[in-house]
Amino acid sequence: MTAGVSLSTAGGVTVARVEGEITSATAPGVQDRLLPLVGRSGTLLIDFSGVSYVSSAGLRMLLILYRRAQQAETRVVLGGLSEEVRFVMSATGFLGFFEVADDLESEMTRLATEMGPVRP
Repeated sequence: MTAGVSLSTAGGVTVARVEGEITSATAPGVQDRLLPLVGRSGTLLIDFSGVSYVSSAGLRMLLILYRRAQQAETRVVLGGLSEEVRFVMSATGFLGFFEVADDLESEMTRLATEMGPVRP
């Protein structure tokens, strides 16, 4: 099983869409794609709607991402969490580390509005 990360920018917000299962085999690759995004903008929105499973290695990767974001003063918002992923993150206390968005489109609009107009 593989996990992929695709990137886009919407209204000054970096959006990373993660797809697949985040396991001990795939977490390092996902981490390598996500960590450089921290600090690029004030907000990183990670779309988990394509993620069906997160192992303990995936949780470790999220903890590393959280700590790096805290250092860089980057806001990380997780969106599109499946019931299973949400349950695992809730049971382990990880939901408390991140902002969670239930509706990705609304969240992207809200974040873009908060960022204000894009300046050249």
